[in-house]
Amino acid sequence: MSTVPDGEIQAALASLPGWAVEGGALVKQFALPSFVAAVELVNAVAAMAEEANHHPDLDVRYDKVRVALVTHSEGGITEKDLQMAQDIETEHLRRTA
Repeated sequence: MSTVPDGEIQAALASLPGWAVEGGALVKQFALPSFVAAVELVNAVAAMAEEANHHPDLDVRYDKVRVALVTHSEGGITEKDLQMAQDIETEHLRRTA
């Protein structure tokens, strides 16, 4: 698997509100209503990541969760990262609907 060109990443970001590229990773901070809700989102992301065998960096700060996606073995953002971002976004929207 190879990295995605910058132009394609920017095009994908149009359908990923709040996501950005920072330090070579696809990043978003989610604001949740409580610490418990934040941990529940992390648990859902962990389950998705295990299934996909693609593990993001997760940082919980009370009611905020920062997610960073990068395929270290490829040295950048790949289709796996874009798909995981979309899956996380869908899960977050499902939880807040």
